[in-house]
Amino acid sequence: MKTKQCLVIGLGRFGTAVATTLYEMGHEVVAIDQNEENVERVMNLVTHAAIVDAGDERALRAIGAGDFDVVVVAIGSDVQANILATMNAKSLGAPYVVTKAVDEMARRVLERIGADLVIRPEHDMGVRLARQIATPNIVDTLDLGGDYAIVEIEANERLKGTLRDLNLTGRFGVQIIAISHAGRVEVTPRAEDAISPHDKLVVIGTSHNLDELRRFLGE
Repeated sequence: MKTKQCLVIGLGRFGTAVATTLYEMGHEVVAIDQNEENVERVMNLVTHAAIVDAGDERALRAIGAGDFDVVVVAIGSDVQANILATMNAKSLGAPYVVTKAVDEMARRVLERIGADLVIRPEHDMGVRLARQIATPNIVDTLDLGGDYAIVEIEANERLKGTLRDLNLTGRFGVQIIAISHAGRVEVTPRAEDAISPHDKLVVIGTSHNLDELRRFLGE
């Protein structure tokens, strides 16, 4: 795994979790915040921590914000500060900026000013939890952007038989890209390959089509 240089702006609970986890995974992490207590709390848990106002473009330039592989703007409820920090990071040449949005309006604004990825942690986790409760056989989800996602599904009695007979592409518009059966993984399975209950399936499709499959499995 290539070591990445990451800058995390904002050290609330979300920013602290991102910064310390990236550091634990072996990446170089610089974490900054205007609040001295927040900085002191992570001082020994990241590569470097400093008190910096991310709304000041000169301050961000001084720490080389444009040279980091990834910049995460994790400022909480101060929408203006979040937008300003995102704008400054992009204007300084940061190649990939991930920004936290507090609501849908903030997400739209952040996307328009150039954020490469906008996340809403509370909203996204709420949606993910609801889906897990409604369809517990959905093991995990990876959003690909552009309305596409990959999900890992545990097959049940409603989903057994050969891929040809199940015809998931024709019925739901999704494609199975891998099957895990009894510890053996079959990548790009063939039409005659069979699915049994408790097999793990990796499926790709649009969010709408995957939701249709979720509803079918939960019936």
